[in-house]
Amino acid sequence: MTGGPRWEELRPGGLRFVYGNGQFPPGLDSFLLASLPKLKPGMRVCDLGCGTGLLGLLLLQRQGEITVTGLDIQPEAVRLGELAAVENRLADRLRFRLEDLRETALPAGSFDLAVCNPPYFPPSGGPAPKREARRIARTEASCTLEDVCRAAARLLRWGGSLCLVHKPERLADLACALRREGLELKRLRPACVRPERAPSLLLLEARRGGRPGLRMEPPLVLENPDGSPTAELNRIYFREEAPL
Repeated sequence: MTGGPRWEELRPGGLRFVYGNGQFPPGLDSFLLASLPKLKPGMRVCDLGCGTGLLGLLLLQRQGEITVTGLDIQPEAVRLGELAAVENRLADRLRFRLEDLRETALPAGSFDLAVCNPPYFPPSGGPAPKREARRIARTEASCTLEDVCRAAARLLRWGGSLCLVHKPERLADLACALRREGLELKRLRPACVRPERAPSLLLLEARRGGRPGLRMEPPLVLENPDGSPTAELNRIYFREEAPL
C-alpha cells in the first residue's frame, strides 16, 4: 500500500478507523478479540499496544459509554489514532498516550479492563519483518508476553480483567506468565475456520486476583460448510444487527 492514511468504516454509517503506509493492516484477530469482553457502560479500558486504535474503536462501536486509553510507542500510530478520535467525535472517549507500556505513568489500578493484541512470536521465531511497525506488531523484540501481563496486572483494579488474543502454541507460556503476575485465566475460547479443524487463534480472559477455575467456551467457527462466513462472524464484523 502506498500513499497517505487509509480510512474505512466499521459498518455503514458507523465509526471510521485509519491505518497508514507501513502500519500493520487491520486483521481478523482484532475483530475477534473485540467480541470477547463483557462491556458495561462506564467501564475504563486500557488498550496495550494500541497501534492506530482499531481495537478501541471496535469496543466503542459495541458500547459507546466506555472510555478507552490506548498506549503505543510508535509516534505515527498514535498520531493516526488521535486523528480517528477527532474524526469520530470521540476525543472524550478515546485517548492515546505515546508511552512504553512497560514504563507508563498511568496510575496503578485505574482500569476495569485491559485489552491487548500482542506480538505472537518470540524474537527467535524466524526472520523478523523488515518494517519497524510490523516488527513491533508481530514479534516480541520490543515487548514480550511477560511485559504485557505485568503492565496489565499493574493497571487493572482488583477483579479487573485482561482480554487478549494469541496463538494456540503459546497457551502454556500464556498461562504461566499470567499466573506469575497474579492474573488467573478464567475464560478460553478457541477460534477455528471449521469445526473439524484445529484452532488457529485463542481468545482469553484473565482476572486480577481471580480464583483458579477455567471455563472452556465453545469454539468460534468462522466458516460454514460452503465457505461463507458464519452468522457469528458476520455479527463480529457488524454485518448483522444481532448483538454479540
